[in-house]
Amino acid sequence: MIAILDKEPQTYQGQFGEYTITKKDRIEVIIYRAGLVIAAASFAIASNLFFAQGEAALPAITPLFALFTLGLGVSLVYIHIYMKPLHRLLQGFWIIGTVATIAIATQSNQPLALYIYNHPLTLFGTGFTFAALTGIYFKEAACFNRMETKILTPIVPLLLLGHMTGIIPVAMEQALLGIWSIGFSVFAIRKMIQMIDPDIGDKSVFAYLKEQENKKLKLNN
Repeated sequence: MIAILDKEPQTYQGQFGEYTITKKDRIEVIIYRAGLVIAAASFAIASNLFFAQGEAALPAITPLFALFTLGLGVSLVYIHIYMKPLHRLLQGFWIIGTVATIAIATQSNQPLALYIYNHPLTLFGTGFTFAALTGIYFKEAACFNRMETKILTPIVPLLLLGHMTGIIPVAMEQALLGIWSIGFSVFAIRKMIQMIDPDIGDKSVFAYLKEQENKKLKLNN
């Protein structure tokens, strides 16, 4: 890790000119990936506890979900997405989902997971957190052509919408949850061993988009 951060700044040719990858850029990617690892590990532990212990594990899932949400929030701060409105949208989804989940957890006497499971419409609130996560899966699938994220992108909304509408049998829900947990873990592990610089993206695109935004602001003023 230290060797990666000590690498000399690297200059690349981008779509709109040259750009340089700095130590700060690499630190941001490491933080982004660390957030994903925290989220994936929390999700995997919670899923395994549920499969092993059933309802007895539900009280322990609440703090694990909080850790999952925290890790996801960190990743959404440091993720590199060319379209700023999309980046803000995913962060907005996370905020809505977090606020809704806190409201549910503080008002219910039941464990969080049990209450949400028994009241599927609460996913209209908490589900925004998973929508933000799905956005990350989609971004990674589009940028790096990762098989696990191509699978996860449709599975997450399928499971949540299926539970909300009651059209998916419990056995299938459990199967989809298992695939989600495994796929998320594979994704996080692969991100940790992926080269750093490609995850930063073409900084010349970011610079170009920022320049265009500044020009629009000047014209509007």
